[in-house]
Amino acid sequence: MQTVVIVIHLMIVAVLIGAVLLQKSEGGGLGMGGGAGFMSSRGTTNLLTRTTAVLAVGFFITSLVLSWLAGYDRKPSSILGTAPATQSQPAGGATPISPPTSGGVLDTLKKADEQQGQPAPTGPQAPRSQ
Repeated sequence: MQTVVIVIHLMIVAVLIGAVLLQKSEGGGLGMGGGAGFMSSRGTTNLLTRTTAVLAVGFFITSLVLSWLAGYDRKPSSILGTAPATQSQPAGGATPISPPTSGGVLDTLKKADEQQGQPAPTGPQAPRSQ
């Protein structure tokens, strides 16, 4: 469903760009040229203006539908994920970091540094070569 709406949206966008570029501007633009054409200047202006308005309405409707489809059935989730109930000791003797029960990511990182016994940096550190 979402793919169909995206394709329709992109087709509307392409035609809308073309309709805007064909309109006669005060400076000439792409709409300038000889007086001979399939329509008079006044008729072309009315047709392109109405076409642009209809395409703009279609653009807004498809944008709203895409926004609704993106938010439909969205559930909140954690960016950290959850740890499994049984967790083995990682290689190298490092202690596993448990997911936070309260606080935020910064609190979790601070606790992890304290568990590893490394002092927190007091200021900006110079890069070290390896």
